[in-house]
Amino acid sequence: MKISPEQLQAKLDQGHVKILDVRSPVEFNAVHIAGSELMPLDRLDAERLKSDGIERVIVCRSGGRATKAQQQLQSSGCKLFAVLEGGIGAWEQTGLPVVRGKSAISLERQVRIAAGLLVLTGVILGTWVHPYYYGIAAFVGAGLTFAGITDWCGMGMLLAKAPWNQR
Repeated sequence: MKISPEQLQAKLDQGHVKILDVRSPVEFNAVHIAGSELMPLDRLDAERLKSDGIERVIVCRSGGRATKAQQQLQSSGCKLFAVLEGGIGAWEQTGLPVVRGKSAISLERQVRIAAGLLVLTGVILGTWVHPYYYGIAAFVGAGLTFAGITDWCGMGMLLAKAPWNQR
């Protein structure tokens, strides 16, 4: 089930719902909806959420991770979860209030930077050291293609666990 930003605001005003944010700690600290509970997707605790019986709306940047979290929770027997349509981006575009903290490089930009540096390194080493290093660029290209097709990014998951993303 999806819920619009306006519908979520109405439910929050009535006190009928809580917000579960499944983004990384750095993303959450940069901007979040007041009163949100942070539980990154890779640390989702279905048992704790199932036992309290509180209706929640799951939030992420654009809706992808929130939908995955909803699927995980439903497969664990949790039924009281909706997804904020369009994520925190749609919430902000609607003009609804957010809490802003210290800004950081988004996870998506970190993936693009890392992928670009790996491809560049592979091409430079392949040209001047040994052609086998072109394999680095090919591996990154295959990974990006896989991420685009499946909507699962191993590099993003790895970077999300990096120390600078845990603040």
